[in-house]
Amino acid sequence: QLEESGGGLVQAGGSLRLSCAASGRTFSSYSMGWFRQAPGKEREFVALIGWRAINTNYADSVKDRFTISRDNDKNTVYLQMNSLKPEDTAVYYCAAKYFRGSYNPEEYDYWGNGTLVTVSS
Repeated sequence: QLEESGGGLVQAGGSLRLSCAASGRTFSSYSMGWFRQAPGKEREFVALIGWRAINTNYADSVKDRFTISRDNDKNTVYLQMNSLKPEDTAVYYCAAKYFRGSYNPEEYDYWGNGTLVTVSS
């Protein structure tokens, strides 16, 4: 019900925009989060946006470089990633949690299959 797209290979300092399209239900009442998982590491929080798109939160490692947004009419969430670094290399997942968002991935109800982002130095 969630499908990510937009990943790929980019040089350090470059930009990518990830999209997460929802289908099968409306996610307008869900907070949406982006998480990532690098090889050999645990899944970590990247960013979240509240169901009304008023509140956003970011991991310190991506603050001021990444921007999360959503278009409830299109049932789509975006992650604009600028000034990418090699340490941003990971599989990026979007997830939906009813009503209030969370930094804890275990609290999310729906997940996409992920999209790979590779940043070369």
